[in-house]
Amino acid sequence: MRNFILFIRRFFNLILFIGLEITCIVLIARTKNMMQGNDILSSANAVTGYLYNRQNDVVEYFGLRRMNDSLLTENARLLTLLAERESYDTLGSEVVKKIYPDKDSPRIVHYAQYTYYKARVISNSISAADNYITINRGSDDGIRKNMAVISGTGVVGRVTNVSRHFATVLSVLNVKQPVSARLRDGTYSFAFWEKGARPDELFMSDIPQEIRVSVGDSVYTTSYSTLFPRDLLIGVVYRIETLKRDHTQYLYLRPATNFRNLQYVYVVRDDFLDERRQLEDSVKKKK
Repeated sequence: MRNFILFIRRFFNLILFIGLEITCIVLIARTKNMMQGNDILSSANAVTGYLYNRQNDVVEYFGLRRMNDSLLTENARLLTLLAERESYDTLGSEVVKKIYPDKDSPRIVHYAQYTYYKARVISNSISAADNYITINRGSDDGIRKNMAVISGTGVVGRVTNVSRHFATVLSVLNVKQPVSARLRDGTYSFAFWEKGARPDELFMSDIPQEIRVSVGDSVYTTSYSTLFPRDLLIGVVYRIETLKRDHTQYLYLRPATNFRNLQYVYVVRDDFLDERRQLEDSVKKKK
């Protein structure tokens, strides 16, 4: 108590000055008709608004992960619905009506060829000779070997190994993972990565010289692919070389997927893949 009294006596003048200043400011602020009062209120509102904005930014930042998970879940649902719609259109309304008289029957969902599962990347190599990705989804989540993996912008790779809670993905930045690709005119080839190349480039070779290719052309997956859904963006042509030895074009592609900053992916289940492969294998055996 003695120390408190000594403190008051020592700083009495300063405390009195601050108290009078606060009183004057409050009195002026309450006088709304005075210019000074309006200025003080405006300044106080500006400071308060700034602090609320900063608080909101902090709250939004720490909620980004939850928002990302929510958006990925919604995107997966929409992609599945889109696959259902495409399957319905492919079958044709008349065929569907014969199978299911009620075209709005929920059983039509069984014709959807693709189902999408969201996953988070927990490990990603981009500078090795053979690059792999590890995701936080496994057999308990419905992930199986040889499922395609894509990002929100393009192709990523193929599932190679699966445990209960994790899976490894063979990235397209791997010489073992070429992608069936087509140019804008329908020319078919393969997009691939070369050992030692940068993680932001892919290649296409054996393109006939008479095929018109321009810088900026998009390259997509083909309908012949047994892995990725068709018409997924693989990359964009940014450089073209003409090889004199065989008169073909060698294309340099900028991948649609940014492998340097890959955080979330979708694993794609093709319900018709096993059936298709069994049929194709049986044809090969007969030959």
